[in-house]
Amino acid sequence: MNFLIADTFTDSLAKLTGEEQKAVKTTAFDLQMNQANAGMSFHRLDKAKDKNFWSVRVSSDIRLIVHKTESSLLLCYVDHHDKAYAWAERRKLETHPKTGAAQLVEVREMVQEIMVPIYVTQEQPAPPKPLIFAGILDDELLAYGVPPEWLKDVKAANEDTLLILADRLPNEAAEALLELATGGNPQVAPVAEPETDPFEHPDAQRRFRVMTNVEELERALEFPWEKWMIFLHPVQRVLVERTFSGPARVAGSAGTGKTIVALHRAVFLARRNPNARVLLTTFSDTLANALRFRLRRLIQNQPSLAERLEVHSLAEIGRRLGEACLGRIKTAEPSAIRALLKQYSQGVTESRFSPAFLWDEWLNMVDAWQLQSWDEYRDVKRLGRKTRLAEKQRKILWAIFEQVKRQLEAQWLLTPATVFFKTAEQLCDRKNPPFDYTVIDEAQDVGVPELRFLAALGGDRPDSLFFAGDLGQRIFQQPFSWKALGVDVRGRSHTLRINYRTSHQIRRQTDRLLPFELSDVDGNAEDRRGTVSVFNGPEPEIRIFDSEQEEIAAVAKVIPLQERIESIADAADLEDAYNTERHLLYVVCTRARDRLYISGIDPASEFLDDLYLN
Repeated sequence: MNFLIADTFTDSLAKLTGEEQKAVKTTAFDLQMNQANAGMSFHRLDKAKDKNFWSVRVSSDIRLIVHKTESSLLLCYVDHHDKAYAWAERRKLETHPKTGAAQLVEVREMVQEIMVPIYVTQEQPAPPKPLIFAGILDDELLAYGVPPEWLKDVKAANEDTLLILADRLPNEAAEALLELATGGNPQVAPVAEPETDPFEHPDAQRRFRVMTNVEELERALEFPWEKWMIFLHPVQRVLVERTFSGPARVAGSAGTGKTIVALHRAVFLARRNPNARVLLTTFSDTLANALRFRLRRLIQNQPSLAERLEVHSLAEIGRRLGEACLGRIKTAEPSAIRALLKQYSQGVTESRFSPAFLWDEWLNMVDAWQLQSWDEYRDVKRLGRKTRLAEKQRKILWAIFEQVKRQLEAQWLLTPATVFFKTAEQLCDRKNPPFDYTVIDEAQDVGVPELRFLAALGGDRPDSLFFAGDLGQRIFQQPFSWKALGVDVRGRSHTLRINYRTSHQIRRQTDRLLPFELSDVDGNAEDRRGTVSVFNGPEPEIRIFDSEQEEIAAVAKVIPLQERIESIADAADLEDAYNTERHLLYVVCTRARDRLYISGIDPASEFLDDLYLN
């Protein structure tokens, strides 16, 4: 007999107190170990439409709802007695007649008429709004996973009732309808073959999981469902398991599961290639630590996989491989380089450049691209650089940079960019790379030196490089051509459109901060239209205060950061700064799940004007 758990069970478990959860977990373990235990108090739910629903006594008031057949026992829900019974009486487990996927369906006749949510108010009666799906055939709606008894409600849905309706439908149906409503073209999971276990359908595997042993059940009950990361959307699974002929990239706005795809991709490559070494890397040490924690959770009790899967920040793996290739490394501190720039600029009488500009030009042009001569600096393309420099100005700057480079060489000091560059040269000459596959998360913040290093690490091998990132969240890097550094993702770039983290209301409003379409320097476009959220919440709250004291009493922060704006000496660079701050506000807003609160001091940031509803 299969022993399964549903996402509705782990969601309901998380809402109980700590002591109640302990008792539930004990009962769940007992059920798995001995489902015929005479000590278990099973009670058939006579009022439930589905006669396979039973309650299991956990304590005097806590009841665990299970669905029990001859072939399976499914943990469905847990709550206090009356609430648990009420949940079961409103649902049934069935196999969808079109898709063949197992679904927990809310019984239509047990639901009151779908109404507009209370936080949508109308001062006067409005004319009827158009029906969104009236012209779509029933067979097409069924192919999306809509339960037959809900077809009438779907056909009657307008923009006010759609979100309320979506909350009551299985995920695959809700996501497809939301995508249709926003002009998208939903992808349909393949219809199951006859006699196929309905729990094995890709859509069913998003909400039900077979527990093969106690350790797996223990892990499932330890973490909330959304943090367990076992379950993938069928579109995500296709990207995880696909074979790519060259570098590939998965994009998508905040909350669409790019990091989850990256984690599963790394694990999939390690499983598919038993002798391969896989690197999972990201922008910072903090993010790498978070990935390492999630990876351990994903591959618990699989030590052979863990031995071949490494997680490091780009800086860490760059230094580690750099020392393996180059020997002991003495790193030049940024403060020392700034001091040298200041020193040598004072010796050039024609120099009128600010310290901030000199550092930025050194960091993002001279050092990033490892320019070694006046000819290289004169001819380098200044993609993403708003400040235009005449040849005379470049000569003055090169006179400064050349002296800095000589001083660093005299002291045997290397910058991180130099380490990446020299390591990349060494890796290109190796027949056996240190890693067979590399997966990069938060790829939008990968810089020129890091990408040059990754290109050498991946070589021209299929599947060797897999990037996950969002151009809308690019904060730390200026645009540059990936193709020029040997990483061409054209034709192998895909966009995720289902938002799991942010409510529809927050996503809809924060999307106004960015264009519908963002493109990189190589022309790879990320179309952000058609992204849908899988749950609702209240509208974001935006408040403007009359004084600083009033704002501090509530919450303190204003974007864009005025100090940064005032530090920019060249007016041409202001656009870059404002764009970066705009992306930063987008990132901040999309971290919110259910509620978003924004405040400012009058006159507030002009970005807030874009957030107000029309």
